[in-house]
Amino acid sequence: MTDGLLVREIEPADFDYIIRYWTGAGDAYLESLGVDLSKRPVAGDLRSMLEAQYTAPYLKKKSYALIWEAGGRTIGHCNINDISFGREAKMHLHIWEAADRRKGFGVPGIRWSVPLFFEKMKLERLYCEPHANNTAPNSALARAGFHFVKEYVTVPGPINFEQPVNQWLITRDDVKGMAG
Repeated sequence: MTDGLLVREIEPADFDYIIRYWTGAGDAYLESLGVDLSKRPVAGDLRSMLEAQYTAPYLKKKSYALIWEAGGRTIGHCNINDISFGREAKMHLHIWEAADRRKGFGVPGIRWSVPLFFEKMKLERLYCEPHANNTAPNSALARAGFHFVKEYVTVPGPINFEQPVNQWLITRDDVKGMAG
């Protein structure tokens, strides 16, 4: 725990929070994240994915999530996907409620999550590619020690539309000085 934030591995009791986040978020908010609303995840698919993630050994995980808690409440999650065990993955950041955003949880959450991702998945590199116009994660990534690589246009994931993203990178050597 640091800065009032606790970072821990996901548990089955957390599944409903993540499902509510994705199925209950407003259209404008999801679009600001680059989500194609026609590809919005549905509850049953999310539950199946979370159950598979939870039960798979680290070596076989397709995604891996950590939960962020503040003040005794779960407030969000940080996850990786596109995992190439022992090599690299892509990270995503989500604070679920608007009231919990802009409270200073992003940077410490990243600093506590990243070393766990590197440890559990034996990573050498970790990328994060937020929408180029989404200032909160771009600012938090810079302050947390990620290096800006480039801005480019892509479809960053299976639920996204084509968009400009900023690619950020952190390496195993960078992580040595982080909390964790």
